[in-house]
Amino acid sequence: MDRDTIVILDFGSQYTQLIARRLRELQVYSEIVPPSTTMAALRARGPRGIVLSGGPDSVYEKGAPRVDRRVFDLGVPVLGICYGMQLMSHVLGGEVKRAGRREYGHALFEARDHSPLLRGFESPARVWMSHGDSIEKPPAGFEVTGRSTTNPVAAIAEPRRQLFGILFHPEVKHSEGGMTVLANFLEICGCRRDWNAASFVEEAVERIRTTVGEERALCALSGGVDSAVAALLVHRAIGDRLICVFVDNGLLRKDEAAQVRKRFADKLALKVVFVDASRRFLSKLKGVSDPERKRKVIGREFIEVFSQQALKLGKPPFLVQGTLYPDVIESTSVRGPSVVIKSHHNVGGLPKKLKFKLVEPLRELFKDEVRAAGVALGLDEEFVHRQPFPGPGLAVRCLGPLDRARLDLLRESDDIVVKEIKASGLYRQIWQSFAVLLPVRSVGVMGDDRTYQYTIAVRAVESADGMTADWARLPHDLLARISSRIVNEIRGINRVVFDISSKPPSTIEWE
Repeated sequence: MDRDTIVILDFGSQYTQLIARRLRELQVYSEIVPPSTTMAALRARGPRGIVLSGGPDSVYEKGAPRVDRRVFDLGVPVLGICYGMQLMSHVLGGEVKRAGRREYGHALFEARDHSPLLRGFESPARVWMSHGDSIEKPPAGFEVTGRSTTNPVAAIAEPRRQLFGILFHPEVKHSEGGMTVLANFLEICGCRRDWNAASFVEEAVERIRTTVGEERALCALSGGVDSAVAALLVHRAIGDRLICVFVDNGLLRKDEAAQVRKRFADKLALKVVFVDASRRFLSKLKGVSDPERKRKVIGREFIEVFSQQALKLGKPPFLVQGTLYPDVIESTSVRGPSVVIKSHHNVGGLPKKLKFKLVEPLRELFKDEVRAAGVALGLDEEFVHRQPFPGPGLAVRCLGPLDRARLDLLRESDDIVVKEIKASGLYRQIWQSFAVLLPVRSVGVMGDDRTYQYTIAVRAVESADGMTADWARLPHDLLARISSRIVNEIRGINRVVFDISSKPPSTIEWE
């Protein structure tokens, strides 16, 4: 399928992914590439427009990322945001200098003149700034189209070549009128607004058919949204030639295996091989308390179990993985490859003798787009909007040494937390909510008896993407119900505490 594309050159801004997401919200496909991308590779993508992202550097800093001057001669509109605007000015002969005062946070922006980029923009507007350089003099042919509280050159335009720069971050929700600016740029580029879940599904299915042909494919079904949507896309493309393997490692949520069977094998008619390896995993994990060792044991055992099943099934040549676009971006970031994804999050450690060819149908999508595709493929809303669950499962929420009895305490407690938050109507508003079993026992009183039992910590956080998070201000009556039910219904727990830590400095998971 031929689709209009906006290419974003990533100069290291923490908001670069937001630019891509905002453009896709406006129904235009966008992709992020490093500034080292060659001109030949850029031309091959056939972009309708190019965005130069922000970044933490000064254009004069040694080692600061650069842009090839020929980008501005491709004949397509270019929008420079923050550092991207300063870099455009610097490369095209303008004067950029260190600002006397760094502008960070909210600022007042006032549009001037009649730039097509600012058409319909209500001025003045509160916007989000984050820069240390200023443009003293724009390049020849550019006009100043906006100013901020402390910066007389906060927007520039060269209408003839359709080059635009803006000092604030239109992609950030703190910027009033930001979506108007981005929508105007898409209009300048002449983009069709046809990127959506339905068009993606249609295109992905055709691509999978072409890739897999008449061969078979294997998918590790985890019960999570990503692997589920990937499996459904491949199943729509090749039918029963897809075989899903679901491994019960004894670290799943309550009734998880039964729900997977009901949803995927019974309702959606996927061919699923169920492997109960819980005894094997728990035997290997017995007494293990170090979180990194837990992860390594789980990853190693999963690879072993999955490999055995692959051999039993005659080694299908293709392996389906639920890799998402943020994973792809991280491996080609402006600063070079980021830390490799933990082994328990994928099956990248499979023995080379299996020689799988990868099928990654979601590698173009952000999480919210995966959910939309899931709904388009027939997944129910409740499943599609499940909160994230860690790859190592309950192992990293059961602090201290693992054993079946303590995992059962945690599993039952977690089920109460989730059910009560769902009953309160808050589940979709919270990024993650779960129980953690602490390796701490304390004295309690139940009736006339003294108890000495375990403690459950309740964790609930609000976040947009999991990179940062704030603890959720749950209503006191909800916390009271959760605590009362856990203590009264689960023998072995006599105390419930609520975690009020944010990320950073804490992490969302306790291990």
